[in-house]
Amino acid sequence: MVQRGGADREHRVLGWLLEKDQPVVRYFTLVDLLGRRTNDPEVLSTRARISRVGWAAEQLRQQKPEGYWEPHEPQNLRQWVNFLYFPKFHGTYWRALILSEFGLDATNPRIKKIADLIFRYKLRFGSPVNFFHEEASVSGNTARMMTRFGYAEDRRVQKLFDWMMEDQREDGGWNEEQGAPGSVDSFGPIAALAALPKAKRSPKMQRAIARGAEFYLDRKLLGERRPPPERLWLHYPTHYYYDILVGLDALTQLGYGGDRRLRPAVDLLRKKRRSDGSWLMDRPHPDSQNPRQLVIEPQGRPSKWITMKALRVLKRVEEAG
Repeated sequence: MVQRGGADREHRVLGWLLEKDQPVVRYFTLVDLLGRRTNDPEVLSTRARISRVGWAAEQLRQQKPEGYWEPHEPQNLRQWVNFLYFPKFHGTYWRALILSEFGLDATNPRIKKIADLIFRYKLRFGSPVNFFHEEASVSGNTARMMTRFGYAEDRRVQKLFDWMMEDQREDGGWNEEQGAPGSVDSFGPIAALAALPKAKRSPKMQRAIARGAEFYLDRKLLGERRPPPERLWLHYPTHYYYDILVGLDALTQLGYGGDRRLRPAVDLLRKKRRSDGSWLMDRPHPDSQNPRQLVIEPQGRPSKWITMKALRVLKRVEEAG
């Protein structure tokens, strides 16, 4: 039975997340925490505001009419290689990752322009420059982004998934280095597979998910016996830097919320909750601070995005029994 004080706290936190200043948080709170249908009029009106108000709108205001954020399109091969991806964490690719996580897709003309650029410059068959056989973080992030944009069945996106399954290590994990065993830090592929609707997963994908989930669960989502402290920092944008909320979000989305091996990570997540019911935006991963990452919410302050994701994880765990 929930105590009166706990119920009041939950009510206040939900009210905070439902505030209209950040429609992306309001949208996922309505759908994922309160169970509202996606065709509910209030949900539809909130979703329509995501590109016009708040964090997503701030990113889109800086987008050029052609769809990118860089000064101009590439004039030579060297510029082609760097286009969209650099400057790191500020180029089109990184902003697109954020926008895809905010629920925008290619039904929005501005998102479609981004997707067309990714296909043209980074996922082009026959091009010497593409992401089809890149590191796990790049292939995984790209597959997740393009899936969320609505291109899961495009053969170019399918090729990314094919590569991730080919690149899966014997222990079930992935790694940025060829020939190295899996690492929990290389979360891109498992997060991409989690973003793929269940109905679109092939038997081969299901086997890769099962092996990948076992890799994370056997390591209790933390990796080594003494994991580096940054794995416990809850941060956003994640870029390609892992933390326990990243792992919990992917594993619970894949249906493993009831697995007892999640308990250490879930307990750590609960311990990080503040008395007012929120979670802080912790420090970014030390490797992502130079060049400085995009800032969505200030570090060291209560975070609507982290709080919404943490509550979503805990809800999945509770529902899984």
